Amino acid sequence: MNTRVLWAAALAGGVHATFSLYWALGGRVLLETVGPWAVTLADTRPIAAGVGLTAVGVLKLAAAAVPLMLVSGRLPAPGIWRIVCRAGAGLMVLYGGVNAAVAWLVLSGVVTSSGGYDRDAMLGHAALWDPLFLLWGVLLLLGLRAHHNPRRIKSQVGANPGRPTTRTPHHASGEVREQRNPRASLLPQCDQAML
Repeated sequence: MNTRVLWAAALAGGVHATFSLYWALGGRVLLETVGPWAVTLADTRPIAAGVGLTAVGVLKLAAAAVPLMLVSGRLPAPGIWRIVCRAGAGLMVLYGGVNAAVAWLVLSGVVTSSGGYDRDAMLGHAALWDPLFLLWGVLLLLGLRAHHNPRRIKSQVGANPGRPTTRTPHHASGEVREQRNPRASLLPQCDQAML
């Protein structure tokens, strides 16, 4: 279940990345929902737009993949990567939530803009791109939280890592007793905590 939430977060990030890479290659579908500046940039400076959007797309793909690599144990320094992933998820929630809310307030007329606004772009941010950032961030936070439960890890490792033991039920009464691991003296201290 925990990994499914992270896969769903990666899917949301993958959708974002796919559109950025599609636009980098000259695609135009939904480009107007980003804003008139994006259309103008693609028309007047297509190489610059392509390079910039490729960088953005690759960054989004990495942001979608890193949490999955983290929970599968494929990254060094997992504590640092966990902090990076949580910070990124928090920023996505904040960015997506605030921008989607503001876009909806503008579309509903609660907030007015003296210079007007582009309706396609505002709808894109209110109903698609910013809610997708919000969803990506929320799923990522939930998946990381569910996957990393310090209480679960502590109970698996044991309360006394200096004295490796195994807990076995006593046959007659059902009570649990600890037994000293006879191989403990042969193992390095760091491996003892994993027994």
